[in-house]
Amino acid sequence: MAMNTKNNPSTTDQVRDAAREKFSGVADSAASTVRDAGAHYVAEPASDLFGLLRDYAKDKPDVAAMWAFGLGIMIGWKLRG
Repeated sequence: MAMNTKNNPSTTDQVRDAAREKFSGVADSAASTVRDAGAHYVAEPASDLFGLLRDYAKDKPDVAAMWAFGLGIMIGWKLRG
């Protein structure tokens, strides 16, 4: 069985152009998804963490004050020496 391996240049160009368009669309979609995820997973957890700490300090101010005091002592000790 002999197959014709000679490709038509115009068909090859059309396939190549279609593949480039498809890849470009997929790449743009992926870049957009990564940007959105990066903005969410970097900004949101920090604000959530500070919100949780603020709420905890309002509920239990004595425990929060002791944690702040203890962390201050530890950081001062490490910076001193």
